[in-house]
Amino acid sequence: MAPGAIVDFPTTNATRDGQALEELSDAIDHVNVLKANMKKEKGLYEESEFDKEKDKTQFRQYEDACDRVKNFYKEQHTKHTVAYNLKARNDFHSKTRAEMSIWEAMEKLNTLIDESDPDTSLSQIEHLLQSAEAIRRDGKPRWMQLTGLIHDLGKLLFFFDAQGQWDVVGDTFPVGCAFDDRIIYGTDSFKNNPDFGHEIYGTKFGIYSPGIGLDNVMLCWGHDEYLYHVVKDQSTLPPEALAMIRYHSFYPWHTAGAYHELMNDKDKEMLGAVKAFNPYDLYSKSDDIPKAEDLKPYYLELIDEFFPNRVIKW
Repeated sequence: MAPGAIVDFPTTNATRDGQALEELSDAIDHVNVLKANMKKEKGLYEESEFDKEKDKTQFRQYEDACDRVKNFYKEQHTKHTVAYNLKARNDFHSKTRAEMSIWEAMEKLNTLIDESDPDTSLSQIEHLLQSAEAIRRDGKPRWMQLTGLIHDLGKLLFFFDAQGQWDVVGDTFPVGCAFDDRIIYGTDSFKNNPDFGHEIYGTKFGIYSPGIGLDNVMLCWGHDEYLYHVVKDQSTLPPEALAMIRYHSFYPWHTAGAYHELMNDKDKEMLGAVKAFNPYDLYSKSDDIPKAEDLKPYYLELIDEFFPNRVIKW
């Protein structure tokens, strides 16, 4: 071979080019990992997967519920009046009841057993983790996982201002207009309510008007409404999450189709979000019991992502 045909590549350049190629390859791999993770996260409205094999007829069997549940709803339907709900909202705005983190609130709530629920006797923290983990397994957005974790934290109200469980838990419904027969146990269960048959409150629209929007409708005060007001200004959760919190117990609306005449365009959009959340609240109650300490590091990080201030005003 002629001497002029021999090309001598400097070792330093070869090393540098090799390093550059390796760095480029690593960068491409990193992008591919990000893409793969993006694909794993499913859209909000994709059908839930975790509950496909479950017998849905075994849930919300209120006619076969124990006396504890039936007596709860009798009291709730008798005592939720317009007057009481106006007072409850005024009381809410008058003070801060406690200051603690989300996880501390979960631990405080853990002693409460919901008297309105025929589907579970688990502690509250176990139900919250069941909901969050079901959402997580289905690859739904991180903000929705957090919504599953906190959606019942409004039950803390029981330890503060509540007169019993009747103004904390249970399916919710509007006051100030006629009670719809699609509310659990029907209109007969409201006959001892002072607002039943009222000349204004007893009419179809009552103090409202068609299309007024649910933001302007007074749902019976309880853990949904309370938590909504607590987190809406103290978190970066999106509107869909706030609707899931505020309306997840409003079964006459999101499941039975009642009160749709009161909806505006925003409510029609949010209804889809609440429906997407509902299976994770309802059907996760038969899942295995999660271990809080094992899951705590993941959810503490998730909480910090959406709650800028660690200490929440309750």
